Amino acid sequence: MTGAERVRERLVGLLFPRRCPVCERIVVPPGEYICPGCLSRLSPVRQPSCRRCGKEIFSGTEEYCGDCAKKKRSFIRNFALLNYNQAAKDSMAAIKYRNKREYLDFYSRAICVRFGKSILRVRPDILVPVPIHPSRMRSRGFNQAAVLADGIGKQLGISSVPDGLRRVRKTLPQKELDPEARLRNLRGAFAAGNLPDGVETVLLVDDIYTTGSTMEACARILTASGVKKVYGVTICVGSGR
Repeated sequence: MTGAERVRERLVGLLFPRRCPVCERIVVPPGEYICPGCLSRLSPVRQPSCRRCGKEIFSGTEEYCGDCAKKKRSFIRNFALLNYNQAAKDSMAAIKYRNKREYLDFYSRAICVRFGKSILRVRPDILVPVPIHPSRMRSRGFNQAAVLADGIGKQLGISSVPDGLRRVRKTLPQKELDPEARLRNLRGAFAAGNLPDGVETVLLVDDIYTTGSTMEACARILTASGVKKVYGVTICVGSGR
């Protein structure tokens, strides 16, 4: 961010104070993206973590969590910022269901601070957000994964392609299904979109990773479309410990 951009952002913050993505009150001190006291209510993923999905695991001698050790994954690695505790769950719900998309400014910055160098090392050609169904887009007005991808992309200098994947079938809510049913539920739900020519490495962006069914379904479509490597990044991941 340039000096002029920082000044402009500070002025906007004075006119339209930011609200904390955890407590939802005006952030104190001004200029921050989260209340310092609220930061401790979030649970950053600690090491050791699964080298595939990013979930915390018990043993530092193991590379993968139980799920990833048993299942073949079409993505190489997911960069996961937070455990999906109650504070994170409430924050994600506020973003998706109460149009608090400004909270994604904090999460995109936090992702770049923690994983920016690691993401740049894998050299993604583009960022592709997990799409939502057109009917949900009409009712919600935005796709939280697309907003997140745009924020990450601007900070890391990587193009975000919001229509790289399409949601072509409306599905049942994933939270009501077991892991196998989740993957069946997503069968045929996604299709390739407008992927630029020559793309070899994609960073798939989503808000929450639970069982990995959504990321897996999207990664399969991308690899079938000629993408050689798929990585993921999510704000939250279900705890493995």
